[in-house]
Amino acid sequence: MKKDIKPPVAKVLPFEITYHDEVYHDDYAWLKEKTNPDVISYLEEENNYLKDNMLHTKDFQDSLYKEMLARIKETDISVPEKLEDYYYYSRTEEGKQYRIHCRKKLSLDAPEQILLDLNKLTEESDYLSLGVYKVSPDHKYLAYSIDNDGSESYTLFVKEIDTDIHLKDEIKNSSSVEWLNDNSTILYSILDDSKRPYQAYQHILGSEINNDVLLYHEEDEAFFLDLSKTNSQKYIFMSMFSQTTSEVYYMKANNPQDKFKLVEKRQKDIEYCLDDQEDFFYVVTNADQANNFKIMKAPLDNPSKSNWTDFIEHRENIKVDYINVMKNHLIIYERENGLKTIRIKTDKTDYYIDFPEPVYDFNPAKNRDYNSNMFRFYYSSLVTPDTVFDYNMDDKTREIKKQYEVFGYDSNNYQSERIFAKSEDGTMIPISIVYKKGMKKDGNNPLYLYGYGSYEISMDPAFSSNRLSLIDRGFVYAIAHIRGGGDMGRKWYESGKFLNKKNTFKDFIASAEHLINEKYTAKEKIVAMGGSAGGLLMGAVTNMRPDLFKVVVAHVPFVDVINTMMDPTLPLTVIEYDEWGDPNDKKYFDYMKSYSPYDNVEAKDYPIMYISGGLNDPRVGYWEPAKLAAKLRKMKTDNNLLVLKTNMGAGHGGPSGRYDHLKEVAEEYAFVLDMFGY
Repeated sequence: MKKDIKPPVAKVLPFEITYHDEVYHDDYAWLKEKTNPDVISYLEEENNYLKDNMLHTKDFQDSLYKEMLARIKETDISVPEKLEDYYYYSRTEEGKQYRIHCRKKLSLDAPEQILLDLNKLTEESDYLSLGVYKVSPDHKYLAYSIDNDGSESYTLFVKEIDTDIHLKDEIKNSSSVEWLNDNSTILYSILDDSKRPYQAYQHILGSEINNDVLLYHEEDEAFFLDLSKTNSQKYIFMSMFSQTTSEVYYMKANNPQDKFKLVEKRQKDIEYCLDDQEDFFYVVTNADQANNFKIMKAPLDNPSKSNWTDFIEHRENIKVDYINVMKNHLIIYERENGLKTIRIKTDKTDYYIDFPEPVYDFNPAKNRDYNSNMFRFYYSSLVTPDTVFDYNMDDKTREIKKQYEVFGYDSNNYQSERIFAKSEDGTMIPISIVYKKGMKKDGNNPLYLYGYGSYEISMDPAFSSNRLSLIDRGFVYAIAHIRGGGDMGRKWYESGKFLNKKNTFKDFIASAEHLINEKYTAKEKIVAMGGSAGGLLMGAVTNMRPDLFKVVVAHVPFVDVINTMMDPTLPLTVIEYDEWGDPNDKKYFDYMKSYSPYDNVEAKDYPIMYISGGLNDPRVGYWEPAKLAAKLRKMKTDNNLLVLKTNMGAGHGGPSGRYDHLKEVAEEYAFVLDMFGY
C-alpha cells in the first residue's frame, strides 16, 4: 500500500429506524440511494482508489491474464447433441467474448447453420447474459431471452431459424419458457417488481402480447413460479416453490386447450417434483419424514399423494438430489459422505457408475433424447480438466467424447485429497485440497480457502485452470464444505441455517485452524474467499477471527442482513425467510443481528480486504458491500489495505464476457499475490 494514496471517506449521515421498538442507527443508509449523484461519486472514488493502489501491478495483471488465457483453447467447440435430424452445438472464436450457437442437419459434415451469435447482440451494451434458449419441437423457431445490464430482467425474443427473421413476439421481464408441441404456443412466466417469477401466461405466436391468457398468479411472496417440460415431451409442469415447500401442476404438452391440474396441494416443509416414464410419474419427495428424500411412483391419471407408492425408500446416509428419466432407464443423482454419485436403475439392473478419483465432480448434459440408452455427463476433479463422457447404460461402457484442453498442464504434477476438520461442536467438516506435488507441510505455504455454506448448495471439487496461477506459485487451494450447504445431505443444510447459522462460520474457522495445525499453512498466510452468501461468511468470520487471515476477498457479499431482511420490497427477501428466519420474529432478529457483518464491525485490527459489488445486482444490493467498506474504514484500527470495487455496468455475476471475466480474476489474483510479495 502506498502511503500517499488517501482512501475515500464516505459521508456520515445519521439515520434512525425503529425495529422491534428499538432505535436502529445506520450512518451509511444514504448509500442505498442509487439515483443520488453523491452515491455514484463515492463508488467511483472507491474504484479509482483501487486503480491507484493496483497501478504498480498493471504489468503483473497483464501477465496473469495472458497466463490464464494461454491455458484455454480460445477457438473451440462443444460436443454436438443429436436431436432427431439435427446436431446442436456451440462454439467460441478467438477474440470474441461470447458463444455462437449452431446446428447441422443430418450429418456433422453438413453446412453449419448459426442460430444465435451472442457477439452480435452486444453493440449497445458491454454486458450480455443469455437466459432461455429453446428450439421449438419442429426445429423451426428459437425462443431466447437476453439481459443487457446484469439486473436479471430478461426480454424474450422468437425468431424463425431458417430465415433469421424475428417475429413480433417480444416479452419483457420474462423468466421460464416452454414450447407446447403444436409449435405455435409457448407458456412463459414473468417477474414482479421484486424480481420474483409470479405469473404464467399462454401466448400464441403472432398474437398480441396484451391478449395472452393468464394461467396462474402466485400471490404468496415466498413462492417462485417455474415452467418445465418432461424429457418425454409429453407434459408441462408448473411448479410453485419456496425454500422449503413446493406445489406442482401438470398439463399435456400436445394439447394447448388442456388445463393445468394440481398434483398435490402445498403443505409447509413438504417438497416434491415429478417426471414421467411411459405409464407413470416418478415423484422425488421428502414427505413422511423422508428428510434425505425418497422416490415414489404415481399413476398418470391421478398422481395425488394418496396414490403415491414406494419405489426407493428413504435412507439416513444417502440423499436423493434429483433424477433424469429416459424411456428405459432411471438416472438417480445421489449424495453420500459428501460425494455425488450416479445410480442407473431399470427393470432388470440397479448399479452405480464408478469414478476413478477420491475427490471429483460431475454434471449431466441435457440428455434430451428420451429413447436413447446413452447418458452424457461432464466430469472433472481438482486435478482433472472437464471431460465429456458418453455412457452406455446397458453394457456399462463409457467413451470420452472430449477433454477440454488446458495448454501446458500435466495433471501428474498435482495432488488432491480430502481431509476433515473438527468443528466446535465435534462435527467433522470435509475439506477438499489441491496443491502442486512436492509441497511440504511445514507451515510456510500460502493457502486460498474458499467457502459458501448456504441454501443447501454444494461446493463440489471441480477443475479450474485459472487457479493454477495460484497453485503454481506455491499456494494450496482448499474448499471447506461447511454446514448450511448441501454437501453432506439435508441435515447438513439444516444445521447451518435459521438459529444454527453460526455453525457455518464456526466450521470455516475450524477448517482454517485445522489447516494451520496440520501445517498446510500458517496463521496470516490464509486468503479467505467467498461470494454472495459466501460473502456473508467472509464478513462474519472476519469479525469473529480477523487474526486468522492475511487477506479476505468478499464478492457481492450479503452483509447488511438486518436492513435487507427487514425490507420485504427487496428482491428475494420474503422467500429467504425460510433460509435465515423472519426478523419480524424478535428471536430471529436478535440472532441475525448477533452475526450480521455490517452490524458487528468493531474498532479493532482487520485483515487486508478486497470487496466487490455490482451496481445492477438484484440479489445483493451494491450498497451492502459499499456500506461495509465505509464502516470498516471508519472503525478499523489497522493500516491494512481495504478496497471496494463496484462493477458499474454489471450485476451479481460480474462481467459477462469471457475475456472480461478473466481480466477480473487476474486483478483479484494480482491483488492477493502482491500482498504476499510476489
